Amino acid sequence: MQLKKKWAKSPSFISSFNRLFIVGGYIDMDRVEDRKLIENIPKEKLADFIFMHLRDLWAVDGLYYLGIEEDFGTEAATEIDRRVWEVMGKIEAKKLKKFLEIKEDDIATMIKTLRFSGWSLDLEDKEIVVEKDRAVLRNVKCRVQNTRLKKGLSEFGCKPVRWGFLRAFAKEFNPNIEVKCNVCPPDEHPDDLWCEWEFKMKGR
Repeated sequence: MQLKKKWAKSPSFISSFNRLFIVGGYIDMDRVEDRKLIENIPKEKLADFIFMHLRDLWAVDGLYYLGIEEDFGTEAATEIDRRVWEVMGKIEAKKLKKFLEIKEDDIATMIKTLRFSGWSLDLEDKEIVVEKDRAVLRNVKCRVQNTRLKKGLSEFGCKPVRWGFLRAFAKEFNPNIEVKCNVCPPDEHPDDLWCEWEFKMKGR
């Protein structure tokens, strides 16, 4: 098996990669070996590697939704999706806070952390405005919705799903952070804006 020329400048990666194809050999592939494998990926390729796996995970999410939708209808699929992502919002916020060693609970810190979430990283084109006690996140180009349209499917009414995720994520930082949906399908929206979410402190 030959590697593409773009990998030629990474002998450590090539060495680790080639070890996987030793015919008749045995490799003890524990977590330590997995970490070494990842660490040997060229630095300029790490982001592409992460985005590739994010796309795969979102593909699984989409396939599950479509499967439930086909068998039980859109309403059931959306409700199940909403419950799953609400739980995921809390889980992901907890993990990111621990991983990034975050102690602050203000809106700016929450938004900064949200940018590391699988949902935000998957947004191809987004706009974020952060003020002292308020922030706005806009999804300008939604890959998921555009994929559905290309397949001849209708827009996915993702408002309750995403709202549940964002409220759970924000609450994990600070129960006083309110999440308002300004627009999101099934709402009518302009061509250059799929959804807009506003975050602010209660009473402010």
